[in-house]
Amino acid sequence: MEHTPATAWLVEAADAAQQRGSGNLLRIVLVVMVLGCALTAWFVLRGYKQKDD
Repeated sequence: MEHTPATAWLVEAADAAQQRGSGNLLRIVLVVMVLGCALTAWFVLRGYKQKDD
């Protein structure tokens, strides 16, 4: 495996950032997925709450 200098990594990252793709769609899907998991966990876990009656 050959060594790639850090400047080459930065140039490749900058080139990838300029390309159009599904980046925004993927970000939206991931954010919605995380929020959905958090909401589901909250809903399920609040059912286990002990009430002191």
